[in-house]
Amino acid sequence: MNSLTISLQSVIELTDEQFFQLCHNNSDLRFERNFQGDITIMAPAGSETSARNSDVNADLVFWNRRTKLGIVFDSSGGFKLPNGSDRSPDASWIKKERWEALTVEERSRFAPICPDFVMELMSPSDSLKTLQTKMQEYMDNGAGLGWLINRRDREVEVYRLGQPKEILKSPQSLSGEDVLPDFVLDITTIW
Repeated sequence: MNSLTISLQSVIELTDEQFFQLCHNNSDLRFERNFQGDITIMAPAGSETSARNSDVNADLVFWNRRTKLGIVFDSSGGFKLPNGSDRSPDASWIKKERWEALTVEERSRFAPICPDFVMELMSPSDSLKTLQTKMQEYMDNGAGLGWLINRRDREVEVYRLGQPKEILKSPQSLSGEDVLPDFVLDITTIW
């Protein structure tokens, strides 16, 4: 199944609260909303992609437990980006002080913040162009580091704030650089 995008603008403009309730009332589905208000109903990840996402998240969680530098989120965590989009990266991380600056209410909804780190793991139903657009959107909204992992082509697109993307062919590992200090992902388990 591919993702499905619908535009409701000519019919209704959903408030943030209404969009949150739509997501909450349909918890078996995954929604994202772009800055124009178009809603994408995301196809579920296949089992293999889901397992790989879990591996990345586990490594990120273990690193974060050791360093205590921030908060890790899985693909069900939603964020209200500064441009108005509501996004849910496959894995993400926010610096502790930025997360703690949000109110309890802001943290309980789609937090109004762009993660410092985002990762998207391309599944067979994903469009590379769509994911590249999302990755650029994260950077445009303040993310410091992003990885778009394309298992099919064994490539990783590395996005850095204020820099052109870098494409790595079959890397053995990925560095968290200065955004995730001392974090190294062994990507051979992802291929």
